[in-house]
Amino acid sequence: MSTPAFDADTTLGALLVGTLVSFALFGIVTTQAYIYFGRFPKDPRGLKAMVAGVWLGEIAHVICIGHALYVMVIKDYAHPERLAQIPRSLYAASFFGGLISSSVQSFFAYRIYILSRSLWIPLICWCMSLFRVLPSNIVAFAYAIHEPTDEFQKKWSWLFDATWAVSAANDILIAASLVYILYRERSQVHKNTAAMVDRLIAWTIETGVVTSVAGVIMLGLFLGLPTSFAYMALFVVMARLFSISLFASLNSRTSLSNQTQTTELSLPTIGTTSAADFHFSSSSSRSVEMNKLTVASIDND
Repeated sequence: MSTPAFDADTTLGALLVGTLVSFALFGIVTTQAYIYFGRFPKDPRGLKAMVAGVWLGEIAHVICIGHALYVMVIKDYAHPERLAQIPRSLYAASFFGGLISSSVQSFFAYRIYILSRSLWIPLICWCMSLFRVLPSNIVAFAYAIHEPTDEFQKKWSWLFDATWAVSAANDILIAASLVYILYRERSQVHKNTAAMVDRLIAWTIETGVVTSVAGVIMLGLFLGLPTSFAYMALFVVMARLFSISLFASLNSRTSLSNQTQTTELSLPTIGTTSAADFHFSSSSSRSVEMNKLTVASIDND
């Protein structure tokens, strides 16, 4: 039986396109990080530390996928048989990507807790976020002490399947929970505030749908096209999508603040901030007034 011809388009081509897109998105993430630290210098140290950690994780992730691309395209040039062994740097990228995604998901889960004052759904989200990062650690550690083999990759492939499936489910749960909470409050606010709540709902759906749909598509490509690297085109950009959703949420506080001088709405942020955040008032008129919202801090400030 003849050996199937090497198809660079569905292997190295997919990885190359995904990596280039990932690099471009990293520029957006870096710009958003710069904007955040410039606009909100008085945000709590805990929140700023988390944001800085996400950005540093992005740097490590970019370095890892860049190294993997160099190994597979340059060092292994004219040796397509070596593509069966994924470079260690891609496993390292999976580790950093897991840290980034779980951090962002935990951040939004905390917002659910602040808005609902119920721990049930946030606890489920936090557990799913923990599962998202633990397999990455396990695989990275196991791969660090074992030589790369086909048997090793087959042995651990189910863990990647479960990780991506749980992550996508977590994104859907977070988005659905936030939309439900906002929609419930929408019926209790003034009419001139409803439009702003609708805007928040739209933002929540957009950020949740992007990451969850991308995760489902990546899992489908991984399972449906096992001999292709099509899934890697999404794999190398997933961390960027999570980071962009985080920065879009944080930096949108200024956009909403500029929209009106009397009424503002937003999801509460972690920590005590002097930036104008928004909350639902329970007064008899059900109006929503702008205040500097103080919420629980993740540090001991």
